[in-house]
Amino acid sequence: MATSPVLFLLLAVFAAGASAATFNIKNNCGFTIWPAGIPVGGGFALGSGQTSSINVPAGTQAGRIWARTGCSFNGGSGSCQTGDCGGQLSCSLSGRPPATLAEYTIGGGSTQDFYDISVIDGFNLAMDFSCSTGDALQCRDPSCPPPQAYQHPNDVATHACSGNNNYQITFCP
Repeated sequence: MATSPVLFLLLAVFAAGASAATFNIKNNCGFTIWPAGIPVGGGFALGSGQTSSINVPAGTQAGRIWARTGCSFNGGSGSCQTGDCGGQLSCSLSGRPPATLAEYTIGGGSTQDFYDISVIDGFNLAMDFSCSTGDALQCRDPSCPPPQAYQHPNDVATHACSGNNNYQITFCP
């Protein structure tokens, strides 16, 4: 079956309009953390002072990144004191509370992305979360108020960022 030139052109245009967002994650804590993310990212140790990146495809909806603490892994399984996701190094489900969450939706070629910090599932580490064209969010303790973070599901704390941006998450800023 031959591919239609029109179909190929449509796929090429869509791919050109949608690009990944890079999430730069920095650990300013005085101890190792294990960043985790769903549906993309995580599954590695990040020592004190280290930085790593996760690429998230355009069109990713309801994503979240958090830091797990007090972890011990042997291969792909183990446990964490906070943010544990079923004992797995690479998470496929959300972490167990408490966990300070960086939440996002990356527009699939649209003009805006959306992001926020949530402490609805509890607070385990201070966090800064920003994009290059949006608000810099800061959550330093469990009581960080809107618009800095969601405390309750009905809070208004989502922020917009122009599409095709990169993000910075800093734990223990």
